[in-house]
Amino acid sequence: METKKMLIPNITCEHCVMTIRREVGKLDGVSKVEGDPTTKEIEVEWEAPATLEKIKATLKEINYPAAE
Repeated sequence: METKKMLIPNITCEHCVMTIRREVGKLDGVSKVEGDPTTKEIEVEWEAPATLEKIKATLKEINYPAAE
């Protein structure tokens, strides 16, 4: 099980967090997606077959790219 916090500058409200939670949560292996619009951070917990690359690609696809 891996966990990663990421800064998502495009987060402006709880609805943004809900969208991220729904879309990233669809990936096989993702077990938890939490977010905070005030800090613009999300925390994702996953295991195979999910990868950090797949998670970041999904975030970019839905217009919430992680800051590098």
